[in-house]
Amino acid sequence: MIVFVNKVDVADAELVELVVLEVDELLRANGYVDVPFVRGSAPQALLAVEAGRPDDAACDSIRALVDALDKHIPEPARDLASPFLMPIKGVVG
Repeated sequence: MIVFVNKVDVADAELVELVVLEVDELLRANGYVDVPFVRGSAPQALLAVEAGRPDDAACDSIRALVDALDKHIPEPARDLASPFLMPIKGVVG
């Protein structure tokens, strides 16, 4: 599990820290420990990419989120030796 704290650009820094502490406490109470928190602003990152500035600092939080996803979510094992099977739920005729 990974938590992305969004819109930190418009929130008070102390409020963001309070939200992170409360969510972390709630997660720990339910058995989730060492959950990474990534703080950023998805709307600002989207605006930067749409403006043609993918290297803008606003996009760093999205890169950090993707890095955290890559580190904490294992890649599923794929059976490449078996033939491809695609289930078809229904046929319209």
